[in-house]
Amino acid sequence: MTDALFPARPSPEAARPIRFPLAIHDVSHGFPAADGSHTPILDRVSLSIARGEILAIVGRSGAGKSTLFNLISGLLTPQSGRIEVAPHADGRPGQVGYMLQKDLLLPWRTVLENALLGVELSGTVTATARSAAIDMLTRYGLGNQLHAYPHSLSGGQRQRVALTRTLLIEPAILLLDEPFSALDYETRLALEGDVIALSAERGISVILVTHDIEEAIAMSDRVVILGGRPASVMADIGVTLSIAGNRDGVTAREAPEFRGYHADVWGALRQTGQRH
Repeated sequence: MTDALFPARPSPEAARPIRFPLAIHDVSHGFPAADGSHTPILDRVSLSIARGEILAIVGRSGAGKSTLFNLISGLLTPQSGRIEVAPHADGRPGQVGYMLQKDLLLPWRTVLENALLGVELSGTVTATARSAAIDMLTRYGLGNQLHAYPHSLSGGQRQRVALTRTLLIEPAILLLDEPFSALDYETRLALEGDVIALSAERGISVILVTHDIEEAIAMSDRVVILGGRPASVMADIGVTLSIAGNRDGVTAREAPEFRGYHADVWGALRQTGQRH
């Protein structure tokens, strides 16, 4: 499975204007167990995200984070509740880009060809799309490696190609499923800054799943804690940091409020182990 782009599912209330780019209303979901019983995973989860907002989701392993992402992307249909993705401002259907932990670059395609794969699968690669890909790859320091192959790239470079591939389809919502967890610390900081800047510049709403509390606080405007069995939203913590200049992975961690938010998120996360 590659990172992908998914069209929004029609809302049962399609005629009603959707206030947020993404709105999740009382979504519950589960899976059949081997003995024929039903195992509930999510219980009446409700979330919304504003345009250009970055929201981090933190929870213990098995808390339903991946299931929630699969529901948002349309890979699964919720058993109850609904998920709405608003159209773009120009009327085009809103879409969801899904970037996974593994870059999944195709080894026989060049950097530029890999970046254009999503566009290619969606239709014809136009000169405009090709130019946009070159511009974005150049911004990420890959302008001299457009015709190189993935095996010659570092982990951070490969993830930048994967990010470019997802963004070229112009998603309204970008889902990031622990995309930086396998990278060294310096590269992670750089990519955190890339996502923060792109969200601000393009108005893309980003939902990040991570086990790293520091990363969640540094990147996001809100940190949502999923917990319980089945999982529900146990905390929704707004993050406001005093930063001189542009926000990135480094300046966020240097903010005076950072340690306090870390304590708040950690405390909320610890509470999730007490609900059954």
